Amino acid sequence: MSQPTERNRLDGEASPYLRQHADNPVNWQPWGDEAFERAREHDVPVFVSIGYSSCHWCHVMAEESFEDESVAGVINDSFVPVKVDREERPDVDSTFMTVCQLVTGGGGWPLSAWCTPEGEPFYVGTYFPPEPRRNQPGFRGLCERIADSWSDPEQREEMKRRADQWTQSARDELESVPTPAEGDASPPGSDLLDTAAAAALRGYDEEYGGFGSGGAKFPMPGRIDLLMRAYAARGRDALLSAATGTLDGMADGGMYDQVGGGFHRYAVDRQWTVPHFEKMLYDNAELPMAYLDGYRLTGEPRYARVASESLAFLDRELRHDGGGFFSTLDARSRQPASRRDDSEPDEGEDGENVEGAFYVWTPEEVDAVLDEPAASLAKERYGIRPGGNFERGTTVPTVAASVEELAADRDLSRDEVRETLVEARTALFDARESRPRPARDEKVLASWNGRAISAFARAGDVLGEPYAEIAREALDFCRERLYDADADAGELARRWLDGDVRGPGYLDDYAFLARGALDTYAATGDPEPLGFALDLADALVAEFYDDDDGTIYFTRDLDGESAGTDDSGPLIARPQEFTDRSTPSSLGVAAETLALLDGFRTDGEFREIAERVVTTHGDRIRGSPLEHASLVRAADLVETGGIEVTVAADEVPREWRETLGQRYLPGALVAPRPAGEDGLDEWLDRLGMAETPPIWADRDATDGEPTAYVCEGFTCSPPRTDLDAALGWLGDGE
Repeated sequence: MSQPTERNRLDGEASPYLRQHADNPVNWQPWGDEAFERAREHDVPVFVSIGYSSCHWCHVMAEESFEDESVAGVINDSFVPVKVDREERPDVDSTFMTVCQLVTGGGGWPLSAWCTPEGEPFYVGTYFPPEPRRNQPGFRGLCERIADSWSDPEQREEMKRRADQWTQSARDELESVPTPAEGDASPPGSDLLDTAAAAALRGYDEEYGGFGSGGAKFPMPGRIDLLMRAYAARGRDALLSAATGTLDGMADGGMYDQVGGGFHRYAVDRQWTVPHFEKMLYDNAELPMAYLDGYRLTGEPRYARVASESLAFLDRELRHDGGGFFSTLDARSRQPASRRDDSEPDEGEDGENVEGAFYVWTPEEVDAVLDEPAASLAKERYGIRPGGNFERGTTVPTVAASVEELAADRDLSRDEVRETLVEARTALFDARESRPRPARDEKVLASWNGRAISAFARAGDVLGEPYAEIAREALDFCRERLYDADADAGELARRWLDGDVRGPGYLDDYAFLARGALDTYAATGDPEPLGFALDLADALVAEFYDDDDGTIYFTRDLDGESAGTDDSGPLIARPQEFTDRSTPSSLGVAAETLALLDGFRTDGEFREIAERVVTTHGDRIRGSPLEHASLVRAADLVETGGIEVTVAADEVPREWRETLGQRYLPGALVAPRPAGEDGLDEWLDRLGMAETPPIWADRDATDGEPTAYVCEGFTCSPPRTDLDAALGWLGDGE
């Protein structure tokens, strides 16, 4: 075989993750047809490395292997190396990750795959150390063995057979669409909510909260949501205890930034103490929504505070001046000057990048900021002790002592302790701001922004201004920079980065942003976001729904081909996203959003599609409802019709908004409309609607007073000018 000769081409890419590797001696190529054509030309495999900019182990593998000249020589001589930003190409990531999970039983990033020039993988894994370690092969040696095997005709044939088998397995998993004859042709019922919540309860860690009793703990807001919904429906105390115990465990631990607010990615231990320190936009959208619902359900003020502080973090550190939200903060940054030894530079960018350096503390650093008794109170409150709970004697702050314990130990009132801790936290935050900051990935992704928009809109419902306005500004940012209304069916791009737009979008982009737009309409009473939600839903159906298969795919179908979103690189499958992972299932969110938006249509098409989707995948959902939380919610909505609250008023009274914000109404759709027919006709003109949709039809204000119409289970209350009375109808159905 001939050797590929090519330079590293990542310096022309906009992705911060790809640009991080632009100076590697590895001759990285971006994912695309050109790279695979080169592999065919030189008769060599393709090495695909997938990661993202804030991924800790991606940085480690890069430093250990990809920056090593000798390792780079092996890669360049034997393969066409391709770098993929999973956040820009979730389709590529999903396909290779599915193979990895099927073959190895696990996954993660960096994701490493060796594949044929046709894009079919024959060897997969995640992080590989430079030398063999704990049953893992060393990376260089592995590359050499794979190259030698490819050069041997018999071994190559075996590798190709393996690639064929793995590719077929991935297609079976990702493209699975059962026919009605293969399963139950009826949609799954609302009993799935109870089944899923019971499964979540069985996995609940009663000692520390969360799910699972060993190893890392991941935030699973979908499971918390199922537990709260099931409790509200059934009143079983154990369900609420598991939900609040998980909320408390995360909020008390090091996964929550006790000084600055917001959540790190996940905890590496059962106790929630030490996190992986990257901060992701999607976590800090999903988790505040869970805490807001926890506050609505229990009235616990702390949950509202955690949600508010997390959203304040997004507004402060991940928000573009124009309103959109950036993607991530890195886990690593340079050590503060107080922790550097004589071998490390005091200034510049050449200092050692260390995971968690921005967030951790030593007792001496606290003492340098605070006077007594604030210093002692803060150290005891956050568990900051000599030796620490993390590397190099540092401490990840946790809630190690309650206000009551601190007050009793010092013969102080609880109010005195609280006041001192608030002042101490502010001083620690201000001092931390002078430290070298983690790098920020400034991609604006349509999908993740959709989730953030939903979080801010729902916070507007619960906590009031300015959250709803922030949601509106972020939605406007995405519509102005990522959406082309003049394209056929409306074209949404995947990401914006400093004016550079990359696309087209995937299902999660359309579904999450449509849901965010719908939530913004509900929070503001402005019909313009609703119009955008309907436009996105129409485009979603046109581009991703397959009527023959009865499902919504993650990627478009181009000219009848099975995979791909454009002409850049081969994909071995056209994926569907069934399960909830770090973000909700885009298939579940799409089905639920279509069902919610159906009330604003007169043809019933959206509801029919939502029902078809959950019916198509009914056996899958029934078989493992806990893994399909978003599809369970969609199926429940399709069967029960959910809760709708139509408010006829030229302006929804503030006290009504406060009432709706404080009431736990899981999945409820709030649908403001003008008080009279003249105002409604103006709205219909703005939205391009020829007929009044069912959710607004014949629902005028009574005697000019704000009027509520409440529906549940396809049955509606009479009009009420007393909102409490209208909502009380939900309890008695009369």
